[in-house]
Amino acid sequence: MFCYQCEQTAKGEGCTKIGVCGKQPEVAALQDLLVHALKGLSLFAVEGRKAGVNDHEVNVFTQKAIFSTLTNVDFDPARFVSLIKQCVQYRDGLKEKVKAAGGNVDFPEGPATFVPGASQDDMVKQGEGVGVKSDPDINPDIHSLQQTVIYGIKGVAAYADHAEILGKEDDSVYAFLHEGLAATQNKALGLEDWVGLALKCGEVNLKAMELLDAGNTETYGHPVPTKVPLGVKTGKAILVSGHDLKDLGDILKQTEGKGINVYSHGEMLPTHAYPELKKYSHFYGHYR
Repeated sequence: MFCYQCEQTAKGEGCTKIGVCGKQPEVAALQDLLVHALKGLSLFAVEGRKAGVNDHEVNVFTQKAIFSTLTNVDFDPARFVSLIKQCVQYRDGLKEKVKAAGGNVDFPEGPATFVPGASQDDMVKQGEGVGVKSDPDINPDIHSLQQTVIYGIKGVAAYADHAEILGKEDDSVYAFLHEGLAATQNKALGLEDWVGLALKCGEVNLKAMELLDAGNTETYGHPVPTKVPLGVKTGKAILVSGHDLKDLGDILKQTEGKGINVYSHGEMLPTHAYPELKKYSHFYGHYR
């Protein structure tokens, strides 16, 4: 196991035995394998766009799947096994569509032809061979930039996935997710190419944030200054953490009038400022 994608990583260098966040080695390996599989899918998605093939289902899957590998979003190994299998099915289906459209499908090795192991344990072993340190010969500067782009893509996908849930999408975001992941398979790209991709990732991230802001404000109103209680009330309660305003909105609707107080936690503090969320009297306060 080697994971260094968050600020809490062991000794500020990387988690090698178990994640500081609680992530187990087998989960880390399966996440690495899913990223590997997504690189293969992305190769065909990039070629597909050139040939006029743009599969929305593949786009949404790619976004959700790469988001699932971000830090501690999901620790369920069975889900990653399922996602890896789905990814390969999408890849092979897209390959046939691109081939039929006259596009390039000549990728004879690597993630483009990767076949998942028969069992979860087999996939864990495969994942251990395609992680961050799997290519000791790569230029360390290029490697650093590649990892910057990959982790940037995960962040873009997080914003864009929440926006998509609220009905906001932009094909340029999907296109870059595929472009960046596919680029890792292009050995001809040099240092300046990767600097350019890292900068482009920042630009696309702004687009994703615009989409999310539009989804949030059009659904829940524009935030207004709000005083938030930090105490608690006696009685039943639900504590909502994370980032998903729709989840919070659904919980507030479902608990209205049932004598259950709802509290925010962590990054959910700003949700108290949205008019369509703060209108619920049982949305009481923030738990620190």
